Amino acid sequence: MEKSRISYRVPYADTDQMGVVYYANYFVYFERLRNELLRDLGYTYGEMEVQGLQLPVIEAHCDYKLPVRYDDLIEISGWVEECRGARLKVRCEIHRDGELLASGHTIHVCVTIATRKPRRLPPELADQLMAGVRGTVH
Repeated sequence: MEKSRISYRVPYADTDQMGVVYYANYFVYFERLRNELLRDLGYTYGEMEVQGLQLPVIEAHCDYKLPVRYDDLIEISGWVEECRGARLKVRCEIHRDGELLASGHTIHVCVTIATRKPRRLPPELADQLMAGVRGTVH
């Protein structure tokens, strides 16, 4: 599988009173990664919206292994695990110095903006996503 990666320094604003990243912010990190993953595949959310499409999250899951704290430099990585019809599953991991801190996934469904009804992913995007699943995107 082709992985996308981004580095991120955790700001104080992302943490709770204990100095640990607030649990919901992990999903924000997953979103940051998805943005770059699509960009790495030659597609952006902006281009998708011009085509009248969106990819809302219909399921999100995170396994918290070790705390992420203020000022940690983390690596967020992810890849397309599955792409079928209108559905897309993206797997994400968060590491610090090579140590796994959290992992999870989001599942999305492609919908038309006008109707909010599901529809198949555009063929050019589906092809790119499936190439990523097979690990052939360069």
